[in-house]
Amino acid sequence: MDINQYMGMFLEESREHLQTLNRCVLDLEHEPSNLQLLDEIFRSAHTIKGMSATMGFTTIAELTHEMENILDLLRKSQLTANEDILNTLFKCIDTLEQLVEKVASNSDTEIDIKALLSKITALAKGDAAASPAAVSSTAKSIAASTISFSDTETKIIQAAQNQGMGAYEIQVSLRPGCLLKSARAYMVMNALEELGDVIKSIPPTEELEKENFEHSFQVVAVSGTEPEKLEQTLLSISEIDKVTVLPCSLPAKVQLAAEQMAATPSVAVKAAAVDKTDEKEKQQPANAVTTIDKKLKGGQSVRVDIDKLDTLLNLVGELVINKTRLEQIGLTHRLTDLVETIEQMDRVTTDLQAVVMKVRMVPVGQVFNRFPRMVRDLSRDLNKEVNLIIQGEETELDRTVIDEIGDPLVHLLRNAIDHGVESPADRQAKGKAPIGEIRLIARHEGNNVIIVVEDDGKGINPDIIKQKAVQKGVITQSEAEKMDAAEAVRLVFAAGFSTADTVTDVSGRGVGMDAVKTKIESLGGMVDVETKINEGSKFKIRLPLTLAIIQALLVKVCEEIYAIPLGSIDSTINIKYEDIKTIQSQEVILLRGQIIPIVRLSNVLNVPEASEEEQDDLFVVIVHMGDQRAGIIVDTLIGQQEIVIKSLGKLLAGIKVIAGATILGNGQVALILDVGSLMQ
Repeated sequence: MDINQYMGMFLEESREHLQTLNRCVLDLEHEPSNLQLLDEIFRSAHTIKGMSATMGFTTIAELTHEMENILDLLRKSQLTANEDILNTLFKCIDTLEQLVEKVASNSDTEIDIKALLSKITALAKGDAAASPAAVSSTAKSIAASTISFSDTETKIIQAAQNQGMGAYEIQVSLRPGCLLKSARAYMVMNALEELGDVIKSIPPTEELEKENFEHSFQVVAVSGTEPEKLEQTLLSISEIDKVTVLPCSLPAKVQLAAEQMAATPSVAVKAAAVDKTDEKEKQQPANAVTTIDKKLKGGQSVRVDIDKLDTLLNLVGELVINKTRLEQIGLTHRLTDLVETIEQMDRVTTDLQAVVMKVRMVPVGQVFNRFPRMVRDLSRDLNKEVNLIIQGEETELDRTVIDEIGDPLVHLLRNAIDHGVESPADRQAKGKAPIGEIRLIARHEGNNVIIVVEDDGKGINPDIIKQKAVQKGVITQSEAEKMDAAEAVRLVFAAGFSTADTVTDVSGRGVGMDAVKTKIESLGGMVDVETKINEGSKFKIRLPLTLAIIQALLVKVCEEIYAIPLGSIDSTINIKYEDIKTIQSQEVILLRGQIIPIVRLSNVLNVPEASEEEQDDLFVVIVHMGDQRAGIIVDTLIGQQEIVIKSLGKLLAGIKVIAGATILGNGQVALILDVGSLMQ
């Protein structure tokens, strides 16, 4: 079997289960006796073990197997989830993440887990010294006890014996260190079902499936096969250490009742068969097909590679471009039949586009779920107490954007813990609760998604920011004196700026917030900050829902056509040249009592501008980014159109003012303007 074809699935599912492990162990820290959490942790670890063993990644399988030993003792209340055990579980999860990423990168780097395995073994032995003896005595009592049967099971056994079949108690022992106990139990059951019928198992099949047993279990089966053949068949299964097959004897009272039943054997067998079916449904888990059917009734889903979705989106984009071209042909040549067909095609294309965009949407919770563990670890390292509150994790965002926002949010959260939230002593001195609070909030706002990182810490002092910026050469003293408080606070996004006096693992290098701003702007978004001293800070990120197909306003400057994203536009107005005033070397206009700075697109793009004599009125597009507004002067307003964003490629990447390009209906290329860059 070529396992490489399953590599993508293994990596993706392993990462999902590792996220689940992080989340559940964090919750377990607050609810140490929650059995549901322990069961979920056990299931995720067990799934990773099974997948990794199948793929041949023995180190991952070995570590998860040892984790299961600790988790099993916790579930049986033979251990308590204390700080030492929880920290060890977190260390296991971190190591598993490293091992999975090592597989993903195909790295040859060795990751030593011996010390971690020794730690797990010591925890198991030190805190549960009596447990092996207890387990051993339990196993012996099961092996030595006479199995009790329900009336239905008794009828099945007796009916089978009346037909000349044998009933057997089968004791199966697995090899010590067996990694896939449930898989071996399933193979035993499957082999016995081919040779007869399984009546019951000890422990029940549900517990076998969950691996809630040590290294042996019992099965009662009826079969026409000789005991020696049953034994040989089961021993041929890998990792089966020992098989004991004994005749199943019924109590005397049952034998007497069976003799009375013998008068009508055919009826007895039929009744027993019906009862047997009911009993098997109660005792055995649904087979694979039934389980799948039940899942399908709950909701169908298919795991699709993101590259395939990108290809599909590109094809839809080409369809939109050609639809626009057909519309122009129909209007130009006044082809009525073509126009009607295009209208129908427009509706279908719009629906198709909506479906494709919806398929690409992913809840931001996929990113947010990474952060509780990070906040826990960092707050402990800094000797601070912090509660992370997540809201709106179901808010959906394009997968392309989701993949890129993780690192900026990491920087913002680390800064909130390091620079924002005070130590417990400082907070109490200010009359605050000793435990700080950080909120991570996502919500939709028009065609954008807003992500807020908010803390209730000490806030940002603009005077200190100015002082540090001058010391580090980010601005001059004269520039600092002219700045208002809001402008000073925004200096935290300047390259090379940091308020930390010393460089640590957390901060001090002056690259974090600059990187945040650069990344967010590369995604067509913006980031801003609001703060109040001793009340806290709020970093607000605004991102477009998608980066693929948008509505835009087409404008003309000289002979060139440009596109301005509609989501950034407030309105369009006409002004006279005399309406433009100059304040501190900046052209502005007064619009409804508000002063709006003016941007001449011809100057920014270095294209010829129409002379003042040629135009009576000027066309101005009022745009916004957050609370900031500006007016962009253009020569002509063409109209609104749906456009497909195309990348400029690596050669032209990083050009300010230009966010990308689109192909118009006539085949002409139009550049898409970056409103954020124009307003700087």
